[in-house]
Amino acid sequence: MSGPAVGVLALQGDTREHLAALREAGAHVSTVRRRSELDAVDALVIPGGESTTISLLLREFGLLEPLRERLAAGMPAYGSCAGMILLASEILDAGEPGRQASPLGGIDMTVRRNAFGRQVDSFEGDVEFDGLDGPAHAVFIRAPWVERVGPDVQVLARVPGSAGDHIVAVRQGLVLATAFHPEITGDRRVHKLFVDIVTGRA
Repeated sequence: MSGPAVGVLALQGDTREHLAALREAGAHVSTVRRRSELDAVDALVIPGGESTTISLLLREFGLLEPLRERLAAGMPAYGSCAGMILLASEILDAGEPGRQASPLGGIDMTVRRNAFGRQVDSFEGDVEFDGLDGPAHAVFIRAPWVERVGPDVQVLARVPGSAGDHIVAVRQGLVLATAFHPEITGDRRVHKLFVDIVTGRA
């Protein structure tokens, strides 16, 4: 087995793209749908999708508390879009009562769901990303943004907005999150950064 064992949460969302990107970045990849599969990986990626649906499925599959426990114990994780929302310690506009996104507390931050607007407001562009050799091409689809970060959170990327810059990529220790979808661009640098975080090289 080459590289660290990185799982991709495969309850809903763009699992296949993350598996391909991680494989190209040097990880040994697998899907995670069960507690035993979560226990078997060194790190986890939470893909984009619908954050409230993923939360409901985490509860249904008995993964919500085990995942919170692994994160609290220091498991590396990366979340894109919906994954960023779920890794937050606080979620604004979390959803309808009974169908709310549940924060996993992986990063000390407050994230606003669908902050950039609806599907028709999706956009893409190049963003300066701290730690990468040059800008990353970022695709935002019903994307969140970060409204507050704790003192131990490193802001990696921002995009300009009418009321100031919006935070769209962060890292706290071994946990990484982006509001955008690098897995669908063909640029593997964000996934390589995460693999390097898992192996202790970043």
